[in-house]
Amino acid sequence: MEYVTLGKTGLKISRMGFGGIPIQRIDAAGTKKLMEMMAEKGINYIDSARGYTVSESFIGEGIEGMREKFVLATKSMSRTRETMAKDIETSLNNFRTDYIDLYQVHNPNMEQLEQVIGPDGALEAMMEAKAAGKIGHLGLTAHSLEVFEKALDMDWVETIMFPYNIVERQGEELIHRCREKNIGFIDMKPLAGGAIEDGRLALRFVCANPDVTVVIPGMYDISEIEKNMEAVEAAGPLTEEELAAMEQVRKQLGTNFCRRCNYCQPCTAGINISGCFLFQGYLDRYGLGDWAKDRYNAMPVKAGDCVDCGACETRCPYNLPIRDMLKKCAEEFGA
Repeated sequence: MEYVTLGKTGLKISRMGFGGIPIQRIDAAGTKKLMEMMAEKGINYIDSARGYTVSESFIGEGIEGMREKFVLATKSMSRTRETMAKDIETSLNNFRTDYIDLYQVHNPNMEQLEQVIGPDGALEAMMEAKAAGKIGHLGLTAHSLEVFEKALDMDWVETIMFPYNIVERQGEELIHRCREKNIGFIDMKPLAGGAIEDGRLALRFVCANPDVTVVIPGMYDISEIEKNMEAVEAAGPLTEEELAAMEQVRKQLGTNFCRRCNYCQPCTAGINISGCFLFQGYLDRYGLGDWAKDRYNAMPVKAGDCVDCGACETRCPYNLPIRDMLKKCAEEFGA
């Protein structure tokens, strides 16, 4: 495993880290096995979040007795000093540790970012926790280019996390500026939220960019660790065949697709929005029509039940026309 320095934090981390969102699909025992495998393979960077339900606590239990082998990163959507201070304490308790290596402001919009850095904002609590030795370094995650660019000029920001993959290259210039400013760049959604089926191809693309400090694919199975490691460790430039395959992925997906981040939830009508689009993808792109229809039809609330309120669209960080997409999904499935 290749090791790199996470920008101005000085932390030495594996080029491939561990994205903690999928932990929610398994149990504590399964998480423990993953942590043991990662320790064995030398993967030492772990990403989680307060918003990932059981992720922090399962990881905390999983790394008990080997905390020193890992660099722990998590994040909070708190915007005020009081709520951020509480979240930091909760994270410490969940991880069963007395320090967290990197604590990040989780996906603020521009207005929320001003609140974070303003009087009684979340940054005050983070700086206090850093001074107390409870957290080592500070960072920010974003889905917006505007927020990304703003963060580059904030002295307290030591790392930035942003989506970057075969079909989402809008941040390339800013990612390069991260490297120039010695800000660690953490790549989230390397498989576009699961929309890119070929994980090896996706990781080969990301790791071919030297401006990417660390890539954090979400994993919940030991086999995924092994496959992803093989892709990240594959040496050599991208081949003509790989470049052609990447172009095909771009033509197939475009930019108007669901990344399954679930920021759009909860739906007023109770629709599992990303679930609808997942099955639609299997129907349209992967030749699994019967499989997709069976599972879609088993959903208690379907795309056709949309009440057109638009609440989901106000929360989508990618500004997707979700209502129109749900209508199309309903037409394709007939419900």
